[in-house]
Amino acid sequence: MSNFTPKERLLKVLHKEKTDRPPVICPGGMMNAAIVDVMNRGGHVLPIAHSDDKLMAELAVDVFTNTGFENLGIPFCMTVEPEVLGSAVDYGSMKCEPKITQEVFSSSSAVDFREFAVMLQTGRVNTVMQATYSVARRFPDIPVIGNLTGPVSTAASIVDPMVFLKDLRRNPLAAHKVMEYVSDFLIAYAALMIDNGADVISIADPTATGEILGPRIFCEYPLVYINKIVEAIHSQGVPVIVHICGNINAVKHTLPELKADAISTDAMVNLRKLKEEFPKLVTMGNVSTYLLEMATPEKVVHNTRHLLQEGIDIIAPACGLSTSTPLDNIKAMSGTVKEK
Repeated sequence: MSNFTPKERLLKVLHKEKTDRPPVICPGGMMNAAIVDVMNRGGHVLPIAHSDDKLMAELAVDVFTNTGFENLGIPFCMTVEPEVLGSAVDYGSMKCEPKITQEVFSSSSAVDFREFAVMLQTGRVNTVMQATYSVARRFPDIPVIGNLTGPVSTAASIVDPMVFLKDLRRNPLAAHKVMEYVSDFLIAYAALMIDNGADVISIADPTATGEILGPRIFCEYPLVYINKIVEAIHSQGVPVIVHICGNINAVKHTLPELKADAISTDAMVNLRKLKEEFPKLVTMGNVSTYLLEMATPEKVVHNTRHLLQEGIDIIAPACGLSTSTPLDNIKAMSGTVKEK
């Protein structure tokens, strides 16, 4: 029988210490498990839970209670930051995640660098803080993961994304100013999460992929600004997980330069080979979300066991889960890890 609590196990792995087995988690944010099956069981549903702190906390508890994942993850989307910074958001439905309906700025040069101290005390940031505080108090042995939208994705959610991606190359002075502004906001937001009980911060930056940006732009922007955010979070004594979407081949050589405590990857990445190439990396993932949605529990078990046999440090879904993912498949994944 294990002597580790789920919080102890995750923190030890992130600090590169030995444990009895890998943790099995689903961080929240872009990678959340607030699926329809969980919402139907618990009765705490989206989209209302996006803006109600009590419902947000209860839904996080429902996810933890029903899925077997060993963490509490808040919030359940990637729209908190852009909404607070001025973009218009549609909260979606029980089956559809929130989305940006209108970016607040047309270009990087048009950004109004407003004081965000007031923004951090109102609206959905306050909802996230109260929900984080609530679950942290109730479950001291379960790690609370606070989720950030990465700096490139946040910037591309307040500036027209097609324009912003062009600005990275054509107007770097303005683009860097936006990235600095967004990064400072994310640092302040993460600090509030930590003050309210978050044990780990997870950063997902799906726009910041090698496939979209290429290696030169990846090194000039996301690598620099993600590291800036990570260093600020580390200064508060809290570890950081960074998720990189898609095929990482174009930027794989830069991964040792990321200062995150664990790297989470998509399903097409061979984590065993990644560990062999970069032995110091703490690897996380990468159970196929397609399998989790479409396959049988038996196939999910097979995929999960394969990752366990390859020595992956943290077992988790490979990316964002579909809301139609069957709960039985998620439980097959988490139960397999706990059998180890």
